[in-house]
Amino acid sequence: MMKTLKPYFLPFLYLFIFWSCERDELRVPENNNNTISLEQLLRTYELWYVDINSTSGNGQTAFVEMAFTLSFLNGNLYANNNLVGFGEQGNGYGIYVGEYETGGIILDIYHDIDGHQRFEVYQESASSIELYNPSNNTSYFLDGYQRNEFDYDGVFFENVDYFLQEYKSWEKTLTSAEGNETNFDSENYLYFFYENNNNLFKSSEDEEVGNVDNIYWDYTGNYTVESISGGGDIKNLTLDYDFYGDDYFELSVINDELIRLFHSDSGKTYEFRGVNNIVFMRTQENGKSDKSSMKVRPQKTIRKENLRTKKLSNTATYFAKL
Repeated sequence: MMKTLKPYFLPFLYLFIFWSCERDELRVPENNNNTISLEQLLRTYELWYVDINSTSGNGQTAFVEMAFTLSFLNGNLYANNNLVGFGEQGNGYGIYVGEYETGGIILDIYHDIDGHQRFEVYQESASSIELYNPSNNTSYFLDGYQRNEFDYDGVFFENVDYFLQEYKSWEKTLTSAEGNETNFDSENYLYFFYENNNNLFKSSEDEEVGNVDNIYWDYTGNYTVESISGGGDIKNLTLDYDFYGDDYFELSVINDELIRLFHSDSGKTYEFRGVNNIVFMRTQENGKSDKSSMKVRPQKTIRKENLRTKKLSNTATYFAKL
C-alpha cells in the first residue's frame, strides 16, 4: 500500500491534485496515517527504471539518460548503464556512479563525471516518481521495482539495437557451409553506433586484425532492428548497403558477447563475437572516471515541452487567490 510523505511534501501533493487533469490516472496516496521521507521513498524500491521515452524538456542530464536503472542505497548511487552483464553486474544494481543527499523534496546527486546535480522529486503514483532538474527545465520519469520482479531480459531484448553498440567491433567467427554465396560472405567485422539521431554501422573485409583500432572500415550505412511478430527474442536486422541493396537477417543473441545472423534469402548463418566491451562510465585503474566512455540512451519518441514550470506558476497564482 502506498505511503504518504511527511508534512513538507503535502503542498506538492496539492499541486499534483491541482494539475492531475494533465496526468494519466494520477493516483493519490491511499493511507494518510503513515509518513515517509524522500530518503525512505527512494529506498522503497531497489531499482528505479528510467522511462527515457517519457522525458520532457530540452535539457540533458547525461548520467540519467545513460542509465536503464538507478538505485539509491544509503547515500550511494548505482546505475545499470550497460546491457552487457545486465542483471548480473553489482547483484543487479549495476555500478557505483556517485553519492546523493536528500532534504525535503530536494535530491542532490554528486556524480563521478557530471558532478553536482540538483533535482526536485515529485511522487507520480505508488510506484513512479518524477526527477525535475530546474537548471535545464527537464523532467525524467522513473518506475520502481524490486530486483526479483524486474524483467531484466525484457528490457534487454527491447533494446538490442543499443546492445549492439556496446562493443568496439563484432568479429565474424563462423560462416555456415549451408546456403548460397552472398556479398556478405566477405564482411568480417561490424561496428554499430549512434550518431546524429541515426543508428549506423560500419563493415570491413579485413581479416584477423589483432587491434580493433587498426581495422579499416570499408563501408558505413544505416541499420535497423525490429521485432518479429511471434518471433520471441529473435529480431529483424537490416543493414543498408547502397551498392547492392539491403541485407536482411534474423538476429539472435546467443550470449552477452555472441550474436547469430541468419540470412534468410541465402540460407546462410553467420556468428559474430563482440570485441572490446565499452563499459559506459567505467573507472580507470587510477580511480578516475573515463569520460570517453560516456553515452546516453537515445529517446525514441519526440521530446515534448516540459510544463513543470508553467504548472508551478499557474498553481501559485491559484493559491494566491484563495
